[in-house]
Amino acid sequence: MAQSHGGRVILVRHGETEANLRRCFADSDDIPLTDAGRVQAHELALRLAREFRPEVLVSSTFLRARQTSEIIGRVLGLEVEMIQGIQERDFGCLKGHPYKRLGESMSRDGLGDPASLMRTWKPAGGESLEDVRRRSIQAIEALRDRYPGREITIVSHGAVIQAVCAHVTGEWSDASVPPNCGVVTVDYDAQSWTVPPVKRLSS
Repeated sequence: MAQSHGGRVILVRHGETEANLRRCFADSDDIPLTDAGRVQAHELALRLAREFRPEVLVSSTFLRARQTSEIIGRVLGLEVEMIQGIQERDFGCLKGHPYKRLGESMSRDGLGDPASLMRTWKPAGGESLEDVRRRSIQAIEALRDRYPGREITIVSHGAVIQAVCAHVTGEWSDASVPPNCGVVTVDYDAQSWTVPPVKRLSS
């Protein structure tokens, strides 16, 4: 029987893609992992097996996350459950463009508090980090409710992990995007996150 408390969410960013190599926002939901990304995912799976007790494996529907989670699942002997709500931020008009365009666009459009701007600014046709926070935390809290006291591994994306960490800590300034196959853990007790809630694991 599952415990009623003492659970953990293990947030994993997908492995490397060609877009990551070019330091560009992906222009497709179906961009695959590189060979190096597959190696990253396998090495991470071995680490998860050594350092954690993963009981549930969940993935974003985007191909790069699915491929990462499938590699992890084979090592851990877990089936992959794909859910909505934890897919990468929709970067709208910035898709396919270099990462630096985000900062340039925010600077051009931005007025007022920089921290607020980071949270609420959205590219044309895309989402803000606040939009990502709302949908991703709803999906993750639903998983927490379904699997109380379990270790839930969630394979997702940089902006999702950034937004979840900001939600849990209440601090956007400390929320950063982990590297490919980087890991952030968040503990929870019953229906609330514990303090200190976030642990970033070194590679």
